[in-house]
Amino acid sequence: MKFETISIFGLGYIGLPTAAAFAGRKTKVIGVDVSQQVVDTINRGEIHIVEPELDLLVNAAVTQGFLRATRDAEPADAFLIAVPTPFTDGNRPDLSYVEAASRAIAPVLKKGDLVVLESTSPVGATEKVAQWLAEDRPDLSFPQQVGESSDIRVAHCPERVLPGKVVHELVQNDRVIGGLTRRCAEVARDLYQTFVQGECILTDARTAEMCKLTENSFRDVNIAFANELSMIAEKLDINVWDLIRLANRHPRVSILQPGPGVGGHCIAVDPWFIVDSAPEEARLIRTARVVNDDKPRYVVGRIQRVASRFKEPVIACLGLAFKADIDDLRESPAIEIVEELASQSLGHILVVEPNIGELPQSLAQHVELCDTADALNRADIVALLVDHREFRSIDLRKLHEKAVVDTRGAFHAAR
Repeated sequence: MKFETISIFGLGYIGLPTAAAFAGRKTKVIGVDVSQQVVDTINRGEIHIVEPELDLLVNAAVTQGFLRATRDAEPADAFLIAVPTPFTDGNRPDLSYVEAASRAIAPVLKKGDLVVLESTSPVGATEKVAQWLAEDRPDLSFPQQVGESSDIRVAHCPERVLPGKVVHELVQNDRVIGGLTRRCAEVARDLYQTFVQGECILTDARTAEMCKLTENSFRDVNIAFANELSMIAEKLDINVWDLIRLANRHPRVSILQPGPGVGGHCIAVDPWFIVDSAPEEARLIRTARVVNDDKPRYVVGRIQRVASRFKEPVIACLGLAFKADIDDLRESPAIEIVEELASQSLGHILVVEPNIGELPQSLAQHVELCDTADALNRADIVALLVDHREFRSIDLRKLHEKAVVDTRGAFHAAR
């Protein structure tokens, strides 16, 4: 099937790289976002996020006329929904952004169009998209109504990329594509094969939804083991980094590295979607979430104990992003740690985050943003929360007279 125009709703960390990938194959792409600032930035050929290589791709796509951004839905042959799917109080999935995008798409749909939900979602969300579309367009038929002969095809194709390597992995990674019917999945496969060099594997929508949740829950459970191990090791006066290094020499053991918690829009969120769908059965997944959600408070306790040695300590917190070498602050345990430290008035708090230009609103009035050299010069306590490349290259002699809380093991590895 030929797709002359593709519309992508949500121009964030997934939507914008996906738009650039399609545009790079000389396909007309209309990007839709609720933020006028995002729309204006992209239409200048610039980007509003930090992702290697993406700036060059977007600039080329806009300059050559294959990508433009707008706030309003326009007709297209395929529509991709890549909007946030956070959770509400009580860790319940929030599909309001997905519903808003679906209802914005509905008025411009025409017979033969494809709608793909890319947003990571709880099981059954793709069916809800089809339901919302059908409610707003009773003149068209949908898969849940007539099966394979529907006017509109609906599918789910979750992203599975690593921040910092999105441009490469969008093209190279396999994609799991779940359709509400087999034909829906096949048409969606035709779309993604425009740029995907990995294998496009077909299944049903519910399995595709659960597959993405399963992938991230697997990671979360294994990180929880490492984080719990780090707390046990400290209590028993054992260096956890040496412990893991030695244990991993076993041919069938591969323990991950502990950290200050788990962040980001996927691993810190998606397991809760499974727990919400099957609360009685998802016992291990729930426990892993609790362990990882509690780790920031454990780190705050460590810093508190160190700070008690000083009368008015200056505490340098290195990193705010949820992982190394990106600017993504979503669900970041580092932010949670810094917010808690600030609320306790333990001392003067310096924050170093080389990938942002200003502090998030929750911290702006309470801490000082500075560069690495200034922070190391002034600090009594250095807390490494994110192992950005700038921090991995710190001369350890500059830490000699500092109290150090290394939640990532980067300084230990350097030694």
